[in-house]
Amino acid sequence: MKTTLILIGLGGAIGSMLRYLTTYFVQQRLTFMSAVLGTFIVNIVGSLLIGIVYGLSERQEWFTPQLRFFLATGLCGGYTTFSAFSYENVNLLQQGSYLLSFAYIFLSIGICLIATFLGITLTKML
Repeated sequence: MKTTLILIGLGGAIGSMLRYLTTYFVQQRLTFMSAVLGTFIVNIVGSLLIGIVYGLSERQEWFTPQLRFFLATGLCGGYTTFSAFSYENVNLLQQGSYLLSFAYIFLSIGICLIATFLGITLTKML
């Protein structure tokens, strides 16, 4: 249990730093919707990665439970940003940007579900 918690914590720390760097990179290079686009991209990439991790671990049994905890719960959990996603949508709603908020919600959820499915499907084709 102690080792698992340490692995999840390390993965979460790495994932959080990667999330910050990804969002920073997007905000430095894009001006259109830069406040939400970084989180949007992180959620899609994180969903794809978690699909790949679970797909590979189910199909090939390549990952020990500890490695799966490190990658899925820690790294992907620290990297994806649905708490930031919720906060950004509340801000958009408070600003009266209802259409943008609802588009952001539905596109994020829809594309992330598709990306997770794609990650699992891709690993089954290996």
